[in-house]
Amino acid sequence: MFKTFTMDLAGRELRVDVGRVAAQANGAAFMHYGDTVVLSTATASKEPREGIDFFPLSVEFEEKMYSVGKIPGGFNKREGKASENSVLTARVIDRPMRPLFPKDFRNDVSLNNLVMAVDPQCRPELVAMIGSSIATCISDIPFEGPAAMTQVGMVDGEFIINPSQEQWDNGDLQLTVASTAEKVIMIEAGANEIPEDVMLDAIYKAHDINQTIIEFINKIVAEVGKEKFTYTSFAVPAELMDAIKEAIPQEQMEVAVFTDDKMERDKRIDALTAELKEKFADNEEWLAKLGEAMYQYEKKTVRRMILKEHKRPDGRAINQIRPLAAEVDIVPRVHGSAMFTRGQTQICTITTLAPLSEAQKIDGLDANVTSKRYIHHYNFPSYSVGETKPSRGPGRREIGHGALAEKALVPVLPTPEEFPYTIRTVSETFESNGSTSQASICASTMSLMAAGVPLKKQVAGISCGLVTGDTDDDFIVLTDIQGIEDFFGDMDFKVAGTHDGITAIQMDIKIHGLTRPIVEEAIRRTKEAREFIMDTVLTPAIAKPRATVNEYAPKIIQMQIDPEKIGEVVGQRGKNINAIIDECGVKVDINEEGFVSIAGTDAAGMDKAKKYIEIIASEFEEGKIYEGDVVSIKEFGAFVQFAPGKEGMVHISKIAKERIEHVEDVLTLGDHVKCKCLGKDRMGRVSFSIKDAE
Repeated sequence: MFKTFTMDLAGRELRVDVGRVAAQANGAAFMHYGDTVVLSTATASKEPREGIDFFPLSVEFEEKMYSVGKIPGGFNKREGKASENSVLTARVIDRPMRPLFPKDFRNDVSLNNLVMAVDPQCRPELVAMIGSSIATCISDIPFEGPAAMTQVGMVDGEFIINPSQEQWDNGDLQLTVASTAEKVIMIEAGANEIPEDVMLDAIYKAHDINQTIIEFINKIVAEVGKEKFTYTSFAVPAELMDAIKEAIPQEQMEVAVFTDDKMERDKRIDALTAELKEKFADNEEWLAKLGEAMYQYEKKTVRRMILKEHKRPDGRAINQIRPLAAEVDIVPRVHGSAMFTRGQTQICTITTLAPLSEAQKIDGLDANVTSKRYIHHYNFPSYSVGETKPSRGPGRREIGHGALAEKALVPVLPTPEEFPYTIRTVSETFESNGSTSQASICASTMSLMAAGVPLKKQVAGISCGLVTGDTDDDFIVLTDIQGIEDFFGDMDFKVAGTHDGITAIQMDIKIHGLTRPIVEEAIRRTKEAREFIMDTVLTPAIAKPRATVNEYAPKIIQMQIDPEKIGEVVGQRGKNINAIIDECGVKVDINEEGFVSIAGTDAAGMDKAKKYIEIIASEFEEGKIYEGDVVSIKEFGAFVQFAPGKEGMVHISKIAKERIEHVEDVLTLGDHVKCKCLGKDRMGRVSFSIKDAE
C-alpha cells in the first residue's frame, strides 16, 4: 500500500513515499527534500552468515551522475568505484546505525542509498542519512531505532540548519549530529577554529532538531512498520562463561590484561585461550564460541577495573597521555618529513609540493568543488599491528582517517595566493595501538612546517574514550585511549584543533548515546590534551614553518598579467606556452584572472620563462632594450624573436653603424642580439635597432 508522509524540516518539505517503489526490499523509503531525491532501502539475509564473530553490515551511498545532469567521464561513460565522498558518507551513516542493531545479530544487512536527483539547496548526504534510518525502522529487520541526523553550518557567525551545498562548502562549520530520542550517538565535524562552547551549542541545537525527525519517523513506523523477525542469537551461553571464570579466576585475567605492552598482552591472552581449548576439547559448541567468550571476559575485566578502581591497563592516570616523542627531517630528499610517537602509536608523514596544476580533479555531484589542492592520504599496513596480510590498497577506514586529518588541517593552510602549491601529505602508520588518525594530524603539522608550508597555526589531535556503568551519571572519560580501551570501551571521541578552537571532530560510540555531561567532559579533556601536545612536543620539534621550501622542492614565481593577454601568452593551440615550458624546463599555470605561477627547480630557467611571459603580455616600450634571437633574414632586414610568438623587425639600415649591402654580412640565423625599440612607424608597426642598442 502506497502512503506519503511529510514534515517541515528547516523550512523545506521532507516527503517520504512508502510502498511506491522497491517493494521487495525489507524496507524502502523514497525520499524527497526539495528537489533532491534519494531511494533508501534496507535488506537482510534470511539466515546468519556462517563462521563470523561480527555483525556484517554494509552501507552504500551511490552517486549517479545523471542526478546532476552529467555524463560520467572516462572511456566507459558509466560510474566506476565509489568516490571518496561516497565512502565518507557511507561511513557517517554506518557509525550511528551499527550500535542500534542487536549485538548478537549475525545476518547480513545492507543499507543502500541511490541518489537520483540533487537540489543544491538540499544536500543528498543528509537525505540518505535520514532515509536509511526510516527504511530500517519500517522494515522487519531487528533494530533499536529510530535515529535521526541533522547538519549544521555557520555563515557570518550564525548557525544554519541543514545548509545548502554552497553554505556547507564556504561556511565556517560542517557539523553532522545523529541522535536517538534520548542521546547523541554520532558527531562528525569540520570547523574553522570554532570555540568549544560554540561547538557544544551547535551539537545540541542539532540534537533538538533530531527529536522532531524522530517523532516523524515514529509516526511512519506506527502506520506502516513491519513486525521485526526473530533471528538466531549468537550470544555466548551462560554456562560457557561460568566455566571460563571457574578455570581462569578474575585475578588471573587481571594479571594477563594489565600491561602497557600490547604484544605481551596478546601473548598472555593467547596462552589462556590455548589452555581453555584443551579443557573444552570435547565440546564443539563451546569451542566455536570460545573466542567471543574470551573477548567478553577480557572486556568485562578491563571495564570493571577502569570504572570501579580507576585502573587503566597500562597503569596511567585517567587523564594522562602516553609518552610522547616528535622529530622532523627523518627522511632525506623528500620535501618535508616528520614522525610523531605516542606510546605504541607511531606515524611518519611525508609532504610533497607541486604546482597548482597538479591539484586533484573531482568529478562529483557538487558543482562548486571540482578540485582540491590539499590532499591527505593515510596508510595502515598490517605490520603496524604485528599481522601478516597482503596490501590491497586503502579501504574505507584508511580513506576515512585520511579525510579526517585533511579536514583538521585545511583551516590553517595558506591560500593559493599566499603559497601557490598543491600539497600532498602521506601518513604512514609504523606502529598502531590506538588513535593513529590523531597522531597523523600531529605528524602532518610538523611535516608541513618542515616543508616550508606557512601554516597559520599548529594543529594537534587526541582521542578520548569512555566506560559507562548502569546509570547515566556512572561513567569515566579516558584521555588518550589505547587499542584495548577502544575495543572494550564505549566511545572513541576524536578532536583536533589549535589553541584557539576546534578544526575537526569524529565521534563513534558502541552504546545507545551520550549524555551532555559526557560530551562536555570529552571536549574539555581533548582541549587540555591537544594543547599539552603542542606546547611540550610539537613546538620543541619545530616551532614555526621554515622560511623557504627545501632544495628538492619546486620553486615558484608568481606574477600578474592583463587577463586580455592570456590568449597571446598561450598562443594558438598552446604553441607559445608549450615553447616556453620546453625551452625553460618549467611548469606554467595561468588562471582566468591572469594570475601566473611558474614552477621549476632551475632558477635561471624560471627567470627566463618569467621574462618571456612579461614580454608577450606587454606592449613594446619605446627606448627600451630587448634581447632576442634572429629567426628570419630578408633582403630588407632581419626578424628577431624576443619571446615565443613575439617578434620584431630590424631594418637593414639599423643593423650596423656602417652601411652594409647584405644582412648576411653581419647576421646569421640564431644570433643572439640586443635591440632598442624605436617605437611605431607611420604604418603603426614597431621597429627595432641593433646599432642603437650598443
